[in-house]
Amino acid sequence: MHEYVERFYRGWTGTKDLVPFEVKVRESDLLILAERAMREEALGALVAARADIERYIERDPVFARTHRPHAVAADAPAIVREMAEAAAKWHVGPMAAVAGAVAEHVGRALTAGSSAVVVENGGDVFALASRPVRFALFAGHASPFSGEIVFEVAADGGVGVCSSSGTVGPSFSYGRADAVAAIAGCAAEADAAATAIANTILEEPDVDRVMANPEFRSRLLGLVVAKGGRLGVWGNLTLVE
Repeated sequence: MHEYVERFYRGWTGTKDLVPFEVKVRESDLLILAERAMREEALGALVAARADIERYIERDPVFARTHRPHAVAADAPAIVREMAEAAAKWHVGPMAAVAGAVAEHVGRALTAGSSAVVVENGGDVFALASRPVRFALFAGHASPFSGEIVFEVAADGGVGVCSSSGTVGPSFSYGRADAVAAIAGCAAEADAAATAIANTILEEPDVDRVMANPEFRSRLLGLVVAKGGRLGVWGNLTLVE
């Protein structure tokens, strides 16, 4: 999603009272909002998360390339196990959960010094705040819904809001969804869910099928899906002007 991060995701959270700052390590490019700039703490958490994942991939290269659930070693780092568990629930590969898992790992580490934290990692977000956090949907520049669909999500217990697309950005997808935004209590699971659901959307009527899926409704806090001129929205979110 790097081609449109700067155009869109870096300006869409409604948290103007928080201090924005960025942390980058190779392909990890995080925008963080907190009560104060915490670059050193964030960098340390990001480096540690990446190191755990990279060292595990050296042991188990299949973890990094499979598009299917993959069992990991019992002594795998916590973030690796979290990715594998989220992927297994949604029948995707573990790397489908990596951006959300890293965002939450960094965000949780910063809560020791800030009661409100939002971490955006390539369009995948972990948020923890006492009041709702606002987001806007981006479904490509040709979509009638980009920037027009704005929603708030409660984040008092921590929440993941993660996105996937088959038509926007370089991320791989088996589907052709313009945008899928999945909301879950765990950012790794939201990330895996967004990937899995986006994989199933090829045409506009698929939006209705996804919206009616009882499994999705029972496992997610909310879902927003756009394909062409069709939009689906449900869950614990509030649409705003």
